[in-house]
Formats: sequence, C-alpha cells, structure tokens
Amino acid sequence: MTLLTVHQDNHPTPATPGPTTPPPHPTPMPRLTTTVPREYVHRSSLAEVFLTGSEKTGDNHYTLTAQWPRAHTFYTTPDGTHHDPLQAAETIRQTGLYLAHAELGVPLDHHFLMWNIHLTTHPQHLHIGPTPTDLTLTATCTTLRYKGKRLADFTMHIHITRNGHTTATGGGQFTCLTPTTYQRLRQPHTTHPTPQPPTPHTPPTDPTPYGRTLPLDLVLTPTPTPHTWQLTPNPHHPILFDHTTDHIPGMVLLEAARQATHTHTHPTPTHLTTLHATFHRYTEHHTPTYITTHTHPNTNTNVDDNTDTNTTNTNDNSNHADNNNNVDDNGNGNGNATHNEDSTNTTPGTRTTHITAHQNNTTVFTAHITTTPTHHHP
Repeated sequence: MTLLTVHQDNHPTPATPGPTTPPPHPTPMPRLTTTVPREYVHRSSLAEVFLTGSEKTGDNHYTLTAQWPRAHTFYTTPDGTHHDPLQAAETIRQTGLYLAHAELGVPLDHHFLMWNIHLTTHPQHLHIGPTPTDLTLTATCTTLRYKGKRLADFTMHIHITRNGHTTATGGGQFTCLTPTTYQRLRQPHTTHPTPQPPTPHTPPTDPTPYGRTLPLDLVLTPTPTPHTWQLTPNPHHPILFDHTTDHIPGMVLLEAARQATHTHTHPTPTHLTTLHATFHRYTEHHTPTYITTHTHPNTNTNVDDNTDTNTTNTNDNSNHADNNNNVDDNGNGNGNATHNEDSTNTTPGTRTTHITAHQNNTTVFTAHITTTPTHHHP
C-alpha cells in the first residue's frame, strides 16, 4: 500500500503589498435551447419532442417555445415545401401533457384522455425555411376541475406564432387518470394480450392519392364500398407508434381522417385549414376499424382563431368505467362536442369532409376537415 501525504505549509509567504484587484465578474452563460423532457410529453424518441421551453405568465396562462425540424420524416407535405398541419395538432397534444405535468402537478405515471381537438392553420406561415422553424406558443388552461387536491380535467386553448405571425390556433379537453383508475378502465386490455394478431398493414401500392409519398405512412386500405376504408396502420411505424399503447393512438385516427379526406381532392394539391375531431371510445388494436367519409363544397369557410370545442365534463370513477368512452394521452375518448362554426369569405375550391370511424358498428371517432387548394397559399 502506498501512503500519499500532502504537505501543508504552516507559514505561507505574505502577500505582496499593493492595490487589490476585485475578481472579474463571470461571463453570463448564454441561454441554451433544448427540448423539454420527453417523459413530460409521453414520447420515447427525443427527435419527436417539439417543445423547447415554458414560462408561466399568469394564472393558468403560459408562454412556451417549440421548434419544428426542416425535414421531418413524417410531418412534411409531399412536395417538401411546408410543415404538415398535423404537426400543429401533435404540438397541441404535447403542450397539454407538458402543462399538466410541469405546471399543474399531475404525476408522471398518470394517464390522459384527450376527448377532442380542434385546429385552425394558416398555410402561408407553414412554409419550410432555410433553418428549423422556431415557434412561440401562448396557452391558457380553463375549466380546471379538481377531485380533492388532484387535477381531474381541464381545457386548453393555444395560439401558435412564428415571427409574430399566427401559424395555428386550437385546443382540446383533457382528463387525468391515476394508474389504478386507468388499469380498472382498460382491463383486460392492459393485463391480457389478445390472441388475435393486429390487422395486417396492407397499403395500396400508390400512396399519392392519400397525400403520402411512402407506402409505410399509409394507414388505410380501400374496401369494395366507395369512400370506405379499413384502418390498417403499420404497428411498427416509428412516428405513429412511438411507444407501446393498448389501443390505437389518436394521432393515427387524425392521420386516417386526413388521408381519407385527401382522396376526395386528389390530384388537386390542398392544405388542411381546419380540423375538429371527437374521440368517442377507445379504438382497439384487434378489432377491425372502418373509416367512412362524405364531402361537399363549402359556401362558408369555417376558420376561426377562437374556435372552442366544448365537451361535457366526465367523472373518471363512474362514466368512464361504465361507458369505456376514454382516450389515452395519444388521444382517444368520449366527447359530446359542439363547435362554433364561423363564416368568412369562401376560398374557391374549399371543401369540408366528414369522417367517421366504426368498430363493431359503434362510432369510435368523428371529425370534419376543411381543405383549400394549395395555390391560394404561396
């Protein structure tokens, strides 16, 4: 064994007389940008976390920052020139979960039900520039309902801007569930694997009528019935199935609605300008799901930055369990939603498509999407 001895001088050399110079002030560290913890937005991949920061600005008012990459592998228009409007929907979903965890005290092991989501986009501000798109989000949480000291549900409204210009607005309603409550609601789906294999991913050979460039990204397979498709997403898709779930994620249903809508306007390129969606029930992995649509040209374009989606509050200890009308943080749930329809000048070529998803002849999801031709949004 070697003993290391450190010698201490008990008679240090006196300091040289003279004026003393105060130590220089340390250079302030620059404010660095990173994503929020992925656990706060229920994502496995850091690359899929869009939020970068948050600050409370008042009672239930928050300012957040976000960044969209220049070339996201999924949330980019087929021509590569614009951000996908559903990237704004995913950003809204992430904002609701983040605020619940980071600002409203919901533990990380809790589950969320997103009953509905509404979105209005401004395509002229969705273009992809020479650098990643930095965004400022202002969010307000309203109608907070507590069960004891625990937050039970809330509604969020959000305004997304880019360099001071409105890029998108929207919001949704969320319910927070304890692990015990969620386990009770979802049995046997959370405890016993279903022996049936999931619906195979059998996409059409040509993805362009659905607004996609890769067959991997298709979530629909046509049926012999016009305007009816079977939901057949690839369960290994790295974006749509970022992490394991016991049901079809809500973002998959939104993508199905958008792809079905695109078939009505193809080959004319269009932008999604408004979306209103309600999640009525969990959409199960192993039960066939059918998507149906009908569409019509608009006489009025529903575009309202203050659009609200009002949903009847629910009790997570009774109504959820009795009706199984729920959605996890990926967005599946029950909502008796009403939408404030507004009127603006009609853009030529504007159409609204109504989408319904059924399992076992039961409605699990409804939406309506308004699209406008791309050439009106340079």
